[in-house]
Amino acid sequence: MRHERDVGSESDRATGACLLARRIASREPDGFRNTPEKGTRLHDDVEAGAGSRKHGGFASFLAVEDGVVYKPGLESNPRWYQRLLDAGVEDNGVKPVPVESRTDTRYHNLFTVFSTALLCVLPIPTGMLGTTAFGMSLRDASLTILFFSLLCSIPPAYMGCGGYKTGMRQLVQARYSWGLYIVTLPLLLNAATVTGFTLISAIVGGQTIAAINPGHVSVDVGIIITILIGFGVSFLGFRALHAWERWSWIPNLIALVITVGCGGKFLFNQAETEPVTAPQVVSYAGLIAGYFITFGGTASDYSVYYNPNASRVKIFSYIYMGLLTPSVPLLVLGAAMGGAVPVVPGWADAYSSYGAGGVLAAMLEPAHGFGKFVLVLLALSVLGQLAISMYSIALNLQMLVPIFTKVPRYAFIIVVSVVMIPIGIKVAEQWETSLENFLALIGYWAGCFDAVLLEEFLVFRRRDYATYDHAIWNVGSKLPSGAAALAASLLSMGLVIPGMAEAWYTGPIAEKTGDIGFEMAFFVTGIFYLPFRWLEIRWRGHL
Repeated sequence: MRHERDVGSESDRATGACLLARRIASREPDGFRNTPEKGTRLHDDVEAGAGSRKHGGFASFLAVEDGVVYKPGLESNPRWYQRLLDAGVEDNGVKPVPVESRTDTRYHNLFTVFSTALLCVLPIPTGMLGTTAFGMSLRDASLTILFFSLLCSIPPAYMGCGGYKTGMRQLVQARYSWGLYIVTLPLLLNAATVTGFTLISAIVGGQTIAAINPGHVSVDVGIIITILIGFGVSFLGFRALHAWERWSWIPNLIALVITVGCGGKFLFNQAETEPVTAPQVVSYAGLIAGYFITFGGTASDYSVYYNPNASRVKIFSYIYMGLLTPSVPLLVLGAAMGGAVPVVPGWADAYSSYGAGGVLAAMLEPAHGFGKFVLVLLALSVLGQLAISMYSIALNLQMLVPIFTKVPRYAFIIVVSVVMIPIGIKVAEQWETSLENFLALIGYWAGCFDAVLLEEFLVFRRRDYATYDHAIWNVGSKLPSGAAALAASLLSMGLVIPGMAEAWYTGPIAEKTGDIGFEMAFFVTGIFYLPFRWLEIRWRGHL
């Protein structure tokens, strides 16, 4: 009888081992749900299963295990790297953060990380385009800014809620609609977009530095100084970003208020304009959409460590107001500055030489030496925006190929900083044209991207964040193929291109309506994605 019990026990153990191996191999979704109890199980299975496989030599460096998640202190680090971590450098890159590691409850930081990043001179050039490039009056430009800012801040704020609920960065979430491989396309586009905003901040900061002592410091040198200082904050990572953004808004706000106080009397002098037309409003609205809607590609990057028990209304409100509160008044200020440039003596020359920074310097002239100090604060105000942009660019690059997952995040920060300096100097040579084209073009792809992610979550995943299974975040066979997202986006181009209005091309639809490329990208992509994704689910048998 004892022999029979031993045989039975051995048989049970063998059966259990087979079942465990089969579960690890198949990655059953039910065993890996993103809940507190099962999040722990995910760690156990990954570490005991796929995560325990050993590779020798270079193969060990190349290997990125399926479903591996971020767990602080799991691996031993070299002494020099551990010192960086002890100094506050963020260790994690793009690996999902399990629920037991999402403990931060300082949700108000989500407001400050966006509001401080945008409480700077960055929105001012975009506002100036309404009156300088589009020839709108201050009233018409301001109304367009207000309405479309209220509308276009909604998608990125809503998408940002996915970070603290799933523990995944924004472009990792995108894999659950765009697939593991096709997501490379929006990855590159998003990296280019965020790089563009970083360059805008660096150029405006550089122009402002150059305007402090005209003829002594060039715009090129100012751009280099701005990028290098921004590099320092983004290098440290998540905690440093939130700490910087929590307090740096104070000198930014003081500097902006002083500037308006010194030069505000000139802003009432506005150039005469023709009555506004619908194409003007629609085209400028597309630029405002491009300014806000592209945050949908990064919003979740800054919320992945927060406790998922907070209400979505709270998180949405913090992100929404963080985007909206600083942007609207500064965009309107830019529109007022642009309308005054042609009529206020000296402002046209200042704008021609140093862009928005030159106009800010002209506004501060009555303050003399103190005005130069305020200009320094204005130039440094862009550092918060530079920091969060470089942070997101590095995360995007980490997702391009599997090997990059094991490259430390800060290494990409270094590469990005080196590359941006010569590009920023080149872009500054054709400043206004480059800015206008950039803001319009990014709105097109961002419309496609946001439409796909929102429809995927609202329609196909039925607003259930648990369907974003950690165990398959880097498993191509378990993720969607991405064909539905790509096909819907490409087909939308059939109406986006005729609806474009650029300096180098104006489509037949845009000639009558103005630039409606963003609207076409968003709504047409959404229409096509619905049947395509439904067919893909039927064909593959899973989400």
